[in-house]
Amino acid sequence: MDFVYAMTNGFFILLQVVAAVVGMYQVALSLFGLRRRHRTKEHPPTKSFAVLIAAHNEEKVIAPLIENLKHLDYPKELYDVFVICDNCTDRTADIAREAGAIAYERFEPEKRGKGFAIEWMLGQLWKRPREYDAVVMFDADNLVSPNFLQVMNNKLCEGAKVVQGYLDVKNPFDSWVSISYGCSYWYTNRMWQLARYNLHLPNALGGTGVCVETALLKEIGWGATSLTEDLEFGVRCVMRGVYPTWAHDARVYDEKPLTLKASMRQRLRWMQGHFDCFHRYFWSLLRESLRKRSLAMFDSALYLFQPMRMLIVLLTTGMLYFQVFSPGFFELTNISTLFPNWFWVSMNIFLFGQLPLAMLLERVPLKALLGLVILPAFTLTWFPVTTAAFFTRKNRVWDHTLHTRAIRLDEIRSR
Repeated sequence: MDFVYAMTNGFFILLQVVAAVVGMYQVALSLFGLRRRHRTKEHPPTKSFAVLIAAHNEEKVIAPLIENLKHLDYPKELYDVFVICDNCTDRTADIAREAGAIAYERFEPEKRGKGFAIEWMLGQLWKRPREYDAVVMFDADNLVSPNFLQVMNNKLCEGAKVVQGYLDVKNPFDSWVSISYGCSYWYTNRMWQLARYNLHLPNALGGTGVCVETALLKEIGWGATSLTEDLEFGVRCVMRGVYPTWAHDARVYDEKPLTLKASMRQRLRWMQGHFDCFHRYFWSLLRESLRKRSLAMFDSALYLFQPMRMLIVLLTTGMLYFQVFSPGFFELTNISTLFPNWFWVSMNIFLFGQLPLAMLLERVPLKALLGLVILPAFTLTWFPVTTAAFFTRKNRVWDHTLHTRAIRLDEIRSR
């Protein structure tokens, strides 16, 4: 019995330490998202771009994005729009050409998915006579702020090699699921991405709205064919000392699922890809961070475990519940408590208070704050998704998310 007690007590002590350290780490970093650093200097538009749109059966949404891209506030001669029609069986390619884009059709069912499609398209791009300074990647359901390429031009002129644009939600008020995505994204953009940008830490790539210098792509190759190709490419960059940066003023509007079932399917794919990348890169990246004493690499290693944000909430909330609201648990089990009650109360206030604060700082419509009421229910659905992903992490089959709403940029601005 003494052995069982010692093991149980040791486990809970370790749990308290992990919850406290990880929680304080995130709270401390997020404080740097409260302010905006000075904006990047405005440079004349000189950089040329190959704009790639990954599409699989996207005939319902591809035209608005191409129309949007054709009217960006950037010299038209400095960018071309390419659509990668990946194993399409509908009119995506025809509609893309009619809208003024250059469509490439690819048919490789055994290598289906965005990562493979981008790798194939880059090979086609290098064969073309025209060379571009950078490649920008979007999903077919996106819409883009008019200043997007100008902001990327500024970043490249300042020496950036990999840039992630601000990820916004195109349809936040369509359902309780889409507004939950919106709340999560607004928080992440401000307290996660902007905070790390202010601290000169690597930013996470979000799968769309990514700009990569052509010279870097040719040097290291794309090589990212997992279910989370953005995460994989970002890790490969960090391991080479190339830190992705952030463009808070360049917005990409992404369509989010409306139903919980569709959302869980999408997030299952994300988590399967995250576990795959964690398995392949975490330990080597962690070793490099310790060997080089690099906080940037250490932070990127932590991000490889995507559930960390949910883990923070789960652990700190659990400690709050057990120690403050159920003190009898520790008395009954005789488990040692390391931190006073006020510590866990304060931690939870800081963590949960950041959500409405981030949304207010981002000046989202006030009605979006109502989404915070149902966000806890949405957050809980991450745990079965994460569990299922862990046991199916070897899955590499791409699961397409269906998009049907042809929203235009003017509709978003008027919401």
